[in-house]
Amino acid sequence: MITADGVSFSYGSRRALAEVSLQAVGGQVLGLVGPNGSGKTTLLRTLYHALRPQTGAVLLDGVDLGRRKTRDVAREISVVVQESPGDLPLLVSDMVLLGRTPHRSAFAANRERDHAIAAEALERVGALHLTDHPFEGLSGGERQRVLIARALAQEASHLLLDEPTNHLDVRYQHEVLDLVRDLAINAGHTVVVVLHDLNLAATYCDRVVLLEGGRIAASGAADEVLVPETLAPVYEVNVRRILLDDGFQLVFSPRGPARASSPSDPSALERTQA
Repeated sequence: MITADGVSFSYGSRRALAEVSLQAVGGQVLGLVGPNGSGKTTLLRTLYHALRPQTGAVLLDGVDLGRRKTRDVAREISVVVQESPGDLPLLVSDMVLLGRTPHRSAFAANRERDHAIAAEALERVGALHLTDHPFEGLSGGERQRVLIARALAQEASHLLLDEPTNHLDVRYQHEVLDLVRDLAINAGHTVVVVLHDLNLAATYCDRVVLLEGGRIAASGAADEVLVPETLAPVYEVNVRRILLDDGFQLVFSPRGPARASSPSDPSALERTQA
């Protein structure tokens, strides 16, 4: 479990987070959503202590992260950041083995167990066949799978991801998030993911925290937070929610004069927010 208790953070004179409190629990996917500049990535970075809260605290299973050693935190929290590691001259196997670093002493060679754990992680993400491929030659979707495998190789029970679907096509967006959700539901991981696409959040997140200007605008179950009356004022767009057999779809349009609409099933239209 990861808990943020009244977390605030500023970049110089600019307040990025203001007294944010949340709780992410095992077996669920918690989505952080909100407009650009709302504080999503800053909040995520405080949750793994890349940024230290200036007020408030982040607790890992009830213990303040500020009191934990960096190596100990790395054994319990794995992170997949938005930035690509670049064109490093590494094979996929070597990239995933980097996830074993918190479990080895400095400059120690990888053990047989480390290689076995790395191979298992690659198999779990469906990328074992890429073991001997250069990481720099992979597609965007393949890279994301390998980076998630590296996080899994840490054997941490908490997984934090910053926009893992960024720059991926539709197929890979769903494959990556389906994998992430499986880790939460079937492996019991605590998962926190930053997402821009609200429809992906609706599909794969159990709970959602909506940020606006560094504060929480709404928090709760995905189908309770992702509603037009909550989203429209935050994103400053018109929002419609259309019911589907297995969930719902959000449709957005610029604010302005009402536009004629003729959905094939008018009863499926929950609400139009002008």
